[in-house]
Amino acid sequence: MDFFKIESHIDFLKPKKIAFIISAVLIVVSLVSLATRGLNFGIEFRGGVVVEAGFPDSVELPPIRDALEAAGIDRSVVQHFGSSREVTVQLLAEEGARAGETRDRIMALLRSVDAGAELRRVEFVGPQVGRELAEAGGLAALFALLMILAYVSFRFQWKFSLGAVAALVHDVIITMGIFSLLQLAFDLAVLAALLAVIGYSLNDTIVIFDRIRENMLRLRRKSTEEVMNTSLNQTLSRTIMTGVTTLLVLLALYFLGGEAIAGFSLALIIGVLVGTYSSIYIASATALALKVTTVDLVPPQPKDDESGVMP
Repeated sequence: MDFFKIESHIDFLKPKKIAFIISAVLIVVSLVSLATRGLNFGIEFRGGVVVEAGFPDSVELPPIRDALEAAGIDRSVVQHFGSSREVTVQLLAEEGARAGETRDRIMALLRSVDAGAELRRVEFVGPQVGRELAEAGGLAALFALLMILAYVSFRFQWKFSLGAVAALVHDVIITMGIFSLLQLAFDLAVLAALLAVIGYSLNDTIVIFDRIRENMLRLRRKSTEEVMNTSLNQTLSRTIMTGVTTLLVLLALYFLGGEAIAGFSLALIIGVLVGTYSSIYIASATALALKVTTVDLVPPQPKDDESGVMP
C-alpha cells in the first residue's frame, strides 16, 4: 500500500562505483578497529556481577558513581532500571573476588548514598559462561547468514543470493565497527539488535529483488541496469515509509527509553540506515556486477525425455 505517490526517475545505480569505494573504506576501517581495539564486551560476555537496588525516593546516579570510584571500583556501569528509584550496578569479574562479598560491598556503598537502599536482585555471570555466550552468538549470526544464502538462492538465483549476503555482511561489519570505534558497550541486547538488523535488511532486499525479478521478465527490451533503476524507483515510496517510521520508533526508544536499551536502540538505528543504503548500493549493485540477466530468471525448459512427451 502506498501512503503517497512518488513518480521518480532517479538513476540510483549511476554512482555505484563511488558507493562501492565508500563501503570498502568503511569496511576496512571497521575491520582494523575490530582487530586493534576490539569490542567493549559487556558483563554477559566477560563475566561479572549485576546488583539491582531499590530506593525509597528518586536517586541521582553521579553520587553513586562517585562512591564507587572512591572505593576503587572504576570499571562499573551504573544506570536506572525501570524508574528513577531503581538502580543497577554492573561490575566486571575480578580475579579472586567472591560474589557474595562483592554484593555486600556494593550494597554498603549504595547505603552510604541513601540508607534506604534495598537489594532487589543480584546475578553472577562467570567468565566461562560469558565466553560460551560469545561463541553461541557468533555461531547464531553465521548460521543465520548461511540460511539466508540458501533461502535467497532457492527463491531467486545465486547471483541475487550473493548480493543479499554481501549486503548483510556489510551491515553487520559496519555496525560492529562503529561500536568498536566508539567503544560502546557490546552486550546481549546489542547482539540481538544485530540479528534484528539482518532481518530488517534482508526484508528490504527481498522486496526490491521481487520487483526487479518481476520487471526483468516484463521489460525484456531494457538493460538490466535500467530495470533495476525502475524497480528501485517503484519501491522508493515503500522504502521511505518503512525506514522513516522505524527510525521514529527507534529514536524515541533511544532518547526516552533510558540507558538500559540505549545500546540496543543505537545498534538498530545504525543498522536501519546502513541496511537501507546496502539494499540499493550493495545487494542490487553486486547482482548487477555479477551480470545477472533475464535468462538467469527464466525456468529451464524440460528436455523431451523429461517432459513425458513422446518423440
